Amino acid sequence: MHKHFNTAGPNIAALHYQIDPLARIDLPNLLDLIAQQRYFVLHAPRQTGKTTCLMALRDYLNRHDDYAALYVNIEGAQAARGDVASAAQVLVGQLAVQATLLFGLDIVETQRADLLARGPYEAFASALRLLSGALAKPVVLFLDEVDALVGDTLISLLRQIRAGYTDRPKHFPQTIVLCGVRDVRDYRMTMADGEVI
Repeated sequence: MHKHFNTAGPNIAALHYQIDPLARIDLPNLLDLIAQQRYFVLHAPRQTGKTTCLMALRDYLNRHDDYAALYVNIEGAQAARGDVASAAQVLVGQLAVQATLLFGLDIVETQRADLLARGPYEAFASALRLLSGALAKPVVLFLDEVDALVGDTLISLLRQIRAGYTDRPKHFPQTIVLCGVRDVRDYRMTMADGEVI
């Protein structure tokens, strides 16, 4: 099989020429942030290798014994715009898919309807609690394309993550990395009632 240069998505070592993704990041610093149970943001322009690096870090962590790492792309929830219920379906669904693919753990999938029945403002946090409790190792979650969410869908996601923060690492992800083109910490959202978040 011929290797070639790739600019259309994540690099796959067997198919694409690439620099070792882990050599492109400050791995000791990232591992320290994870060990400290930090939640943090990774942002950079498109086509700079963010997803490739996240997937390489996920695989690196899963090869060792300390963490259960998942990469979840939530870009599909962008179409929901301000429809929090539709976004919750995508978030829970994508988490279920990755848990099944990576760990053969279908607990989120089999309980998806019950999780969504808890309401769109609790479903994703409930799914994260369920998954974290089912895995023997602390969870490290990479959420990619977070900045694709807007308005209430983004606010709901961020508030659910914040609400579970005190339950980590046994009942909520030890570390969550929010990844995207823009830094979500810089967002200022004005709600219909004029409240700025």
